[in-house]
Amino acid sequence: MTAQDLVQDNRLGERRWRRRSLWALLVLIPLALAVEAYDSVKQLLADKDLFERRVAWGQSTHFGGSDWKLTDLRGAFGMKNLPPGTVPVLADFAVTVGDPDLQNLWLGCKIMLIDTEGRRWSPTSAVTLNAPDNVQTCTSAMFSGAKTGDTLNLRETFLVPKAATKSIRPAVGLGSERPHFLLFQLEKD
Repeated sequence: MTAQDLVQDNRLGERRWRRRSLWALLVLIPLALAVEAYDSVKQLLADKDLFERRVAWGQSTHFGGSDWKLTDLRGAFGMKNLPPGTVPVLADFAVTVGDPDLQNLWLGCKIMLIDTEGRRWSPTSAVTLNAPDNVQTCTSAMFSGAKTGDTLNLRETFLVPKAATKSIRPAVGLGSERPHFLLFQLEKD
């Protein structure tokens, strides 16, 4: 074998490895992008209530280890000292505890109101209404020490535009169930 043959073999070997490397890049680059994007997409979906599960009025549904039931949704009309055109709305739930690990299952508990246009309202502390002693908020219920079979009465207060009161629906989102959330339907739906 001559020196020229060795040089020719080295060139062929280099070309083969260069081609193999280019083909490997076609697989590895998209794979690396997918791995990097996975955590971002997972976090995006984990923090958002994206996919609704509809619940009929008066029905109970299992969600976050407990059975949720909307018991009342009403406006507290006639209150003084509120911004013009707004109404306090009370949403009451009865929740029968299944799994007592509420601090993990209900982490990020969010009760909200959603109208037909997709606008969302979070609970407010700007309006204080007297509630019975056995009524809690979603967050306080997490730390209540409830046991399996206990029924928790939850109430959240919202301040919404008066025009929106005709189309609002209560919704519940829990960290253990995201990106899914419950959307409760009213009697007329």
